[in-house]
Amino acid sequence: MKKGLIAINKYFKNAALFNQCEALRRAFAARGVEINAVPTADLGLRIEGESVRADLPPCDFCIFLDKDVNAALMLEKCGVKLFNGAEAIRLCDDKMLTFIALSGAGIRMPETVPAPLMYAENDDAAFLDKTAARLGFPVVVKKAYGSMGAGVFLAENREKMGEYFEKFRLFPHLYQKFIGRGGEDLRIVTVGGKVAAAMRRVNRGDFRSNIERGGTGERVLPTAAQIFIAERASGILKLDYAGVDILSDETGDYLCEVNSNAFFGGIARAAGIDVADAYAEEIYGKIYRGM
Repeated sequence: MKKGLIAINKYFKNAALFNQCEALRRAFAARGVEINAVPTADLGLRIEGESVRADLPPCDFCIFLDKDVNAALMLEKCGVKLFNGAEAIRLCDDKMLTFIALSGAGIRMPETVPAPLMYAENDDAAFLDKTAARLGFPVVVKKAYGSMGAGVFLAENREKMGEYFEKFRLFPHLYQKFIGRGGEDLRIVTVGGKVAAAMRRVNRGDFRSNIERGGTGERVLPTAAQIFIAERASGILKLDYAGVDILSDETGDYLCEVNSNAFFGGIARAAGIDVADAYAEEIYGKIYRGM
């Protein structure tokens, strides 16, 4: 029988992840493929002698819904085909790496300044002053790693910016020009590098538009420029599946983030599109039809 795995993080549990797994399980069952969700930490990944080893159940592929890049690389070393691949996950998980990878590709992004790497709790007023003068206020402060809007903050002034710097200076983070009105963006899901669904997200109570933070979604038809951003970014990052976030102002569109394991429940409901089925068909075609 055809078999696949869904790799999930053992220590992260919420309804959206459970629903994602169940939707994918049903979509693959309709194609005669048995899918089991397995915590990445339970796969027994290790270096043994000269090789990477794992305690893997039989599988033809793995949908990797974790963000553990080491685990993804080790599974690939064991010969497992991942959706998405380890390098795509690595580039998306670190927001600064995402921007660097997409630079020079015709994709407009908000002006972004990475925080300097520090090994001790140093102060650097000159860096903050220069960054504030370049980006203006309010300025968006982001941890390099994070999902569902966690680790994204808004500094309204230089004092608040300094407070975030003190809090995050030993961790990778960045400062970004504020685009638009806040609390609103476009989420586009791509499957196989092509746009599958799109929704406008609006949150009237928070500058972050995430549905997990109280935002709502409604179906929209993306413009040609927005489709270009989503498909170009997905292609460069080699993503089989992606959630691409786009901000807009009076000058046009900007790529905000690219998510390698974005939840699709909200956009499926808003757009009226079975994203799980589209993703399952993409994977099935690549694994069993050689597409």
